[in-house]
Amino acid sequence: MYLIIGASLAGAKAAQTLRDEGYTGRLVLVGEETERPYERPPLSKGYLAGKEPSEKAFVHDAAWYAEHDVELLLGRRATNLDAAAHVVTLDGVEELRYDKLLLTTGSRVRTLGVPGSDLHGIRYLRTMDEAEALLGSLRAGGNVVVVGAGWIGLEVAAAAREHGCTVTVVEIAPLPLHAVLGPEVAEVFRALHEAHGVQFRFESGVREFGGAGGQVSNVVLGDNTEIPADVVVVGVGIRPATELAAAAGLAVDDGVLTDGALRTTDPDIYAAGDVARFLSPLVGDRIRVEHWSNALNGGPAAARSMLGQEVSYDRVPYFFTDQYDLGMEYAGWVPPGGYDRVVFRGDPALVDGKTPEFVVFWTRGGRVLAGMNVNVWDVQEQIQALVRAGFAGDPVDLDRLADPSVLLGSLLD
Repeated sequence: MYLIIGASLAGAKAAQTLRDEGYTGRLVLVGEETERPYERPPLSKGYLAGKEPSEKAFVHDAAWYAEHDVELLLGRRATNLDAAAHVVTLDGVEELRYDKLLLTTGSRVRTLGVPGSDLHGIRYLRTMDEAEALLGSLRAGGNVVVVGAGWIGLEVAAAAREHGCTVTVVEIAPLPLHAVLGPEVAEVFRALHEAHGVQFRFESGVREFGGAGGQVSNVVLGDNTEIPADVVVVGVGIRPATELAAAAGLAVDDGVLTDGALRTTDPDIYAAGDVARFLSPLVGDRIRVEHWSNALNGGPAAARSMLGQEVSYDRVPYFFTDQYDLGMEYAGWVPPGGYDRVVFRGDPALVDGKTPEFVVFWTRGGRVLAGMNVNVWDVQEQIQALVRAGFAGDPVDLDRLADPSVLLGSLLD
């Protein structure tokens, strides 16, 4: 039997690939949530903005699993993994014996343990149920405080403003997305949100949540400033759900460690998606990617590896966001402080509130490590080619890279 723990996007796509690639044995997909596998980006994008129905988030329709002989066990938790015996225990009771096991357990939200954190109205956004509850709160309007100016926090802020809420974002860093994008590009997102009426409190932490009658009413910052709040959304990051793997003795270090074929330190156990910290042939190091595309592509790659196929998981990390009228795609891998020059192709400044159109690259030693296109489309193929060349050690002419009249594709000629 092939067993997948984690009824996520990665898990569902792995199950689909196993069937598509000819696996005919018993196939079981286990998930803690009661919903069938769905994609998470719509939860903070189209669905939360009230523009898309929740049904669009599901990976497959409800009938697909039975039609493809995939046993879907929902609302079930894997409580123990005995790697030597090839046995996973569900809910402390039922034992499932596997031949090959794939871990797609994803990640869990980081929580704030400050006083008042148990008040009603303090929300996190990771599951469909949480998105539905938050949408109802945003539609009611009022004062919304977002704690954390990462991707989720900014997407929630944009959705809240589109619902007419008053929005304040509290962030411990000096700019939104500061660690991810660096100050040069983070400034673009600060200006974007301020142009839409969002107030920021940078270099501020939360001391406590105030409330009355069990309901949150304000957020108290480290300097004792009080911000009124009808709803608080906490988006301070996620952590890989490695508990099962760690207890089983698999190598774990900020994720389940795998090789370039997504195999763990146990020859019959694989990992993919948020939970996997894999050896990237592209980057030449282990990386963990917390984005939709990694789940979409990693699940199928792990499935092929389980089937004994030669797999080298060398995808360029990719993600996207939509905030107000800004749409962007990012491809590449740059750890904090890992670049020495940012190259803009076009003007990133907002003029009269108009969202700019530009492409930007993070480079080191003349090599492109990552690129982002903002409201400029059909250039991802060229950007990813430049990233691949950069990690292969090939520099480009940075002056030509910055010149919009020079075709991106010609820079590698």
